[in-house]
Amino acid sequence: MSAPLETAAANPLIDEPPFGNFVSGVVLTFSTRLLMLAGVFGSGVIIARWLGPEGFGTYAVLNVTVALALQIGSAGLPSANTYFIARDRKTAGPIWANAIVFAFLIGSLLAAGVLALAWLQPSMFGGVGSRLLAIAAVSIPFQLLFVLNLNVLLALDRIRQLNLFDALLPALVLVNAVIALIVLRQQLSFLVSLNTATGSVLSLVLAIFLGRVIAGINSARTMRPDAQLLKAMLAYGVKFYVSIMAGAIIFRADLLIVNHFRGAAEAGVYGVASQFSFLLLMLPGVIATLLFPRVASSQDERGQFAAFVTRHTTVLMLVCCLAAGAGAFLLPLIYGSPFADAIVLLLLLLPGVFLMGLESVLVQHFTGTGLPPAIPLFWLLTLFVSVTLNLAFVPRFGARAAAINSSISYALIFALVLLYFLRTTGNRLREVLWPNRNEWRTLWSKTRIGRTNLREDLLSSHRDD
Repeated sequence: MSAPLETAAANPLIDEPPFGNFVSGVVLTFSTRLLMLAGVFGSGVIIARWLGPEGFGTYAVLNVTVALALQIGSAGLPSANTYFIARDRKTAGPIWANAIVFAFLIGSLLAAGVLALAWLQPSMFGGVGSRLLAIAAVSIPFQLLFVLNLNVLLALDRIRQLNLFDALLPALVLVNAVIALIVLRQQLSFLVSLNTATGSVLSLVLAIFLGRVIAGINSARTMRPDAQLLKAMLAYGVKFYVSIMAGAIIFRADLLIVNHFRGAAEAGVYGVASQFSFLLLMLPGVIATLLFPRVASSQDERGQFAAFVTRHTTVLMLVCCLAAGAGAFLLPLIYGSPFADAIVLLLLLLPGVFLMGLESVLVQHFTGTGLPPAIPLFWLLTLFVSVTLNLAFVPRFGARAAAINSSISYALIFALVLLYFLRTTGNRLREVLWPNRNEWRTLWSKTRIGRTNLREDLLSSHRDD
C-alpha cells in the first residue's frame, strides 16, 4: 500500500471533528462491554444452574422473541437516528421527540402482535406459556425506546454516557437473577417480571437524561415531534430495514427452529453456544458502532478508513476465536454436564463468527454512504439460504445442523459484501483483510513499549517495598 493511502487511513484516528478519538472510543466501549460480560455470563449461569436446560431454553426463547420483535418493528429508525444526527446535529431535538412517540406507538403494536401470534399459533413458541410471553411483551415499547435513545447518544458522540446506560441493563439482569432465583427462590415468571420492570424504568431514565442533554446543545432545534423529518428518516431507514430484519432472523431464528423441532432442552444447550458466539461478535460490533457515524459524517467513498479498521479487526477476531476454541471445553464445567454438547456447537459456530465479525465492520462503509440496494439483496439471499438449510436439516440432525448452517450463512454474507467492496472501491484483498508491514511494525512497537512500561512499574513497586 502506498504511503499516501496509509496516511489518509490513519488520519481519522488522530483528528475527526466533530467526533472524539476513534481508538480511545473503541477501547472505552470495549472495556465496558467486557464488564457487561459479567452480567450476561453470570445471569446465564445462574439461570442454567437453577432452572436447567429447559428453563434456560424457555428464557432464551423469550429473549429471542423480544429481540426479533424489536428488529422487525424498528423500521431501520435506530440507524437513521445516527445517520441524520451525524450529518446535522440540529436535528437531535426533534429526533429525540420522534423516538418517544415511535417507541410507544409501534412498540405497543409489536407487543400486541406477539400476543396475538402466541394465541393463534402457540406451537410456534415450543410450549412457552402465554403468561410468560405477555410479561416479556410488556417490555417491548420500553426496549425500543432504549435502543433509539442509545443511537442518539452515539450520534452525539456521548460515548461515556452510552457505555454507562448500555452496561446498566445486563448488570440489572444479573442482580435480578440473584434476587429472584437464589435469594427469593422464585421461578422463571418472577425473574422475567423483574427484568421487565427494571428495564422499563432504566429506559425512562435514559429518555429523561437525553432530553436534558439535547436541551443544553445550542445547535438543537425544537424538541417537539417533527412528522416531516420522521417521514424522511423512515424513507432512509427502510433501506436498512431489509438488512436489519434479515440479519436478525439469521441470528435468532435458528434457536426458535431448534426449540420447535427438538424441544426446549436442546434449544437451551444451543442457546449457551449461541450466547458465547454473540459475545465474540461484541468487539467487532463495538468497532462497527463507532465507525458508522464517522463514515456518515465524512462520506469516504474510497473506503480507506473502513478498510484500515477491517484489517486490524482481522487480527483481533483471529485471536479471540482461537481463545474461544480453547475455552469451549470449559462450558460443561461452568453450566453443568447437561450442556456438554455446547463444546461441539461452539466450535462449529466459530468459523462463521470470525467472518461475520469482519463483515459487520466492513459493511459500515456502505451503511454510512447511503446503503446501495445490493446490500439488502445480499442479506435476502443469505436469509433464504439460512432458513432453507435450517428447515431441511435441523428436524433430523438438531442443534449441530443449526450451528453448521449458521457458519455457512455468515460466510456467505461476508463473501458477498467483501467482493462488492473490492469491486466498488478498487481496494485489493490484502488491503482489506490483513495489516501491512508498517502497521505490523507499529503494533509490535506499541506492544513492546507496553511490556517495557509494565516491567518498569513492577520493578519500581518492588524497590518501593
